[in-house]
Amino acid sequence: MSQQVDYRDLRRTEADNYATNFVPLIPAPLADDLIEAAAPESGEYVVDIACGTGVVTRLAAERVGPTGKVVGVDLTPEMLEVARASAAPSGAVIEWRQGSAEALPLADESYDLALCQLGLMFFPDRAAAVSEMWRVLSPGGRVAVNVPGAMPRLFEIMADALGRHINPDLPGFLRAVFSVSETELRRLLDGAHFQDVTVKTVTKALRLPPPAEFLWQYLEVTPIAGLVLGTDDGHRRRLEDDVVARWQDFVHDDELVLELSVAIATARK
Repeated sequence: MSQQVDYRDLRRTEADNYATNFVPLIPAPLADDLIEAAAPESGEYVVDIACGTGVVTRLAAERVGPTGKVVGVDLTPEMLEVARASAAPSGAVIEWRQGSAEALPLADESYDLALCQLGLMFFPDRAAAVSEMWRVLSPGGRVAVNVPGAMPRLFEIMADALGRHINPDLPGFLRAVFSVSETELRRLLDGAHFQDVTVKTVTKALRLPPPAEFLWQYLEVTPIAGLVLGTDDGHRRRLEDDVVARWQDFVHDDELVLELSVAIATARK
């Protein structure tokens, strides 16, 4: 019988590892682009939905300054624990709240800007989450969302190897990561009655650690970590050997280079 994977089920260990080993590699570089697209202004009230350990939340706090307000909302208590433990930036005081994207613990029309980085693809009800963004925004408020684009070849290789060497269900997690298209982003925002919807895709060249190191850094911060690490040494070794050999085409100067397409959507209420 195949095992079901809860893609949102992160434990404290994974949350710590996520902040230390994964955020600097992918979320942090993408956060800068999302903040530039959103353009938070001094004194604004901002909510960061699916804030994780707070990389976007902190950037927003710096932009809105001491007269603004920033709330980071995440479903996972362990992520919020790590976020709270991190040094606060200069700027707005940050409030961390546990809550679902589909039922935000926030009042109607109370924020100027809603942000969501690398989270929408995991929400069980994406339309409900986007409708919640609309609900909590004041008239004229803005939203900025980013999601990964099409699955790059580097991740296709990892998905294939996970399915062959570990568990045939595991590629489903990686497919979920890359499951929101530009078309769906626009449809979701239009369906929630947002105006001035724009969606653009940019390509980021991300320099990552060498193949074996990145493979395990990535897998260890995902909800499938337990299934992968719980297999025997032989299966893990075959997974690593397969992936590392096939990733050699993406190695430059001893670093793995990921060409990642990212869709960034902005709109106004």
